[in-house]
Amino acid sequence: MVVLAVGALAATGAVVTAPSALAAACGDGSFNAEAVLSGSTWTSRNGTRTLYTGSDMRAAVQAALDSLTAGRTSKQSVVVRGSGTMSAGSRISVPSYTILDVCGAITVSGSGSGDQAPIYSRGTRDIEVRYLQVRGAPLYGIFMRNVNNLVLGQIDMRLSGGLAVRIDNHGGDRAVKVRNIRIDNVYIQGATNQGVETYGVDGLTVGTVTTRNVGYSGLLLNDTINATIGTVDAENTGTGTGYAAFRMANRNGRIGSSYPTNIRVGNVIARGGGRGIFCVSESGGAVIDRVTIANTGNNSVLVENCYNVTIASQSGTVTGGGEMRIAARTEFPPSSNITFQNLTVSNTNIRWSPCTGSTNVVRNVTRSNSNLYWC
Repeated sequence: MVVLAVGALAATGAVVTAPSALAAACGDGSFNAEAVLSGSTWTSRNGTRTLYTGSDMRAAVQAALDSLTAGRTSKQSVVVRGSGTMSAGSRISVPSYTILDVCGAITVSGSGSGDQAPIYSRGTRDIEVRYLQVRGAPLYGIFMRNVNNLVLGQIDMRLSGGLAVRIDNHGGDRAVKVRNIRIDNVYIQGATNQGVETYGVDGLTVGTVTTRNVGYSGLLLNDTINATIGTVDAENTGTGTGYAAFRMANRNGRIGSSYPTNIRVGNVIARGGGRGIFCVSESGGAVIDRVTIANTGNNSVLVENCYNVTIASQSGTVTGGGEMRIAARTEFPPSSNITFQNLTVSNTNIRWSPCTGSTNVVRNVTRSNSNLYWC
């Protein structure tokens, strides 16, 4: 899997450093506390102290996390060695200034409600979840609310339901965004809700999000600014819905009252599923370099009431599936400064309808069995 080292986030002036042990195997290096499974018994230790002994994985991991130095302002680490189960109606709460390696799988069982998640944090800062595997049907696989300076490393979720990863600022004043989020490599299979979703983030760096048979979007950005995305690779994602491999919504990319380019995406791959790319509800400020979209059940690309969006700055192919379209709802200003370019489009149409808005451009597009309906 790809590991990205990230330096200064120019838009925010802050630095999220790469975890020094991320290139090594899970659990390598020094640690402050650990939870270890032997047979059917979990034992948690911090140094010479035994913190927990028993059959409950959640309790063992929480005991290790709770044993770290209170009030610390530098990171301490916990390693989990083994796989186990926990209830969908419970959570492992991660405190500030914590590094967590889960070297095994957490399988979620039963049902629950609210914002429960195997890995949860709220109102905290400086957290690294470097390795994690989740199985079963959690409400959320990872839920991070109002967490600044967050790193998610190598995340693998093979699920039978739920929303995989949610990061938001909904714990208080939503005008104050969460800052400095990094996601290295996420693989999600079988989630029935979103794959990775952000809401209210300033300063997001993503390496790769891979989704397979996910119910809604692969990567959904809401009200998020200053984002750099490497690759979104989605197959059968959002099938039968209006969701997309890559979706921007709720004024995503809007800074103040304008849409300077601040959302940069290297590559969007969509095979089957719902839509390939969907920009909606006064979002924009985005450049997608490369696209490979094939046989989507809904629009290959839908840009609806968005501003300053370029698809694709470098190259792309759109094959079959629903048409590429610029559309508009009456409650928002119509789309403007939308560019479709450098594309080979086969067996689907390109349409701008209704004919509202201005400065939308289609250029350097090669069409095969594809009609162009442009205002």
